[in-house]
Amino acid sequence: MSRKRKQKKPAMILRLAWRLGYRPGRVMSEVLEWIEVLAVAGALAAVIMSFVTVRMHVPTGSMIPTIDPHDSFFVDRITYYFRDPKPGDIIVFRHTEQVLVKGVVKDSPADRAGVPVGERLLYLNNEPVYTLEFIENILASWSESTDLKLTMADGQSYDLGEKGSGATRLIDLGIVPREKRMRYVKRLIAVGGQTVQIRDGDIYVDGKKLEGPRFDRYYTSNDPRFRFGIEPTLVPEGHFFVLGDNSGNSFDSRFWGFVKRSDLIGVPYLRVWPLSRFGLLH
Repeated sequence: MSRKRKQKKPAMILRLAWRLGYRPGRVMSEVLEWIEVLAVAGALAAVIMSFVTVRMHVPTGSMIPTIDPHDSFFVDRITYYFRDPKPGDIIVFRHTEQVLVKGVVKDSPADRAGVPVGERLLYLNNEPVYTLEFIENILASWSESTDLKLTMADGQSYDLGEKGSGATRLIDLGIVPREKRMRYVKRLIAVGGQTVQIRDGDIYVDGKKLEGPRFDRYYTSNDPRFRFGIEPTLVPEGHFFVLGDNSGNSFDSRFWGFVKRSDLIGVPYLRVWPLSRFGLLH
C-alpha cells in the first residue's frame, strides 16, 4: 500500500494572512513566501554580524607582514566567550581615534578662552590627547595653579588659565568631551597582572623574553613619545598591552597605554581579500 505524501505546511506569512481574512492568489502567495524567506535571511544575517562575526580591514601597514594594508577579513566574536585571550593572539578591539569637543560649559575656563565646539583636541600643555582616560590621568597629576594651554587640530591654541582646586577632568575645565572610536587590530603582548618591557628590540613579559614566530621581529622602543613598555610596565587587571607587528609604523600601547577587556571585539580568523592571500589568519 502506497504511503500518502505529507502535505507541505503553508508559510507562516500565509497563515497570518488567512487569519486576517486575506486569501491571496497563487502568484501573490509565492511573493509573500519569498518575502518571508528574505526577511528571515536578513534577520539571521543581522544576528550573525552583530554577535558572531564582523568583517573589517586594516587601513595602515601596522600589522605587516601578518596583515597587509587593505586586507579584508572576518572577525570571530564568540571565541573569547569560551577562553581568555593570551599573549600572541591577534585581537580586534575598539579604541579612541579622536577626542572631540562636544560642548562647552557657559562661564567656564574653556568658554572664556573661546574653545570651539566640534574641534578635535590635540594637546593639553604639549601632552597628546590620545584618549580621554589618558589625558585626564595626566591632568590629575599636575599640581594646582599649573597654567593650562589647549591646542586644537586646526592649530589654534587657547589659554585656560591656572588649574583650579579639584580639576581632574576636562569637564572641570568646561570641556564636554566626546570620543570618536574605531576598530583596531593588534598583537596581544601581555595581560592584566603581567609586567612588560621592550628591550634591545625584544619583548620581555615578567622578565622572560617572548620567543616564537609570533614575536620574531624587531620592536621599536626609541621614540620619545613612548610612555608605556619602555621601562618595566605593569598591565592593570582587566586590561591588555598590544603592539603592531610592524612596530616602527604602529600606533599602539607604547603611546596610549592599555586596552580594556570590555573593549575587546574578537579574533580575526579568515582573510577574504585579496584572493591571492585568501586563507586562515591563525
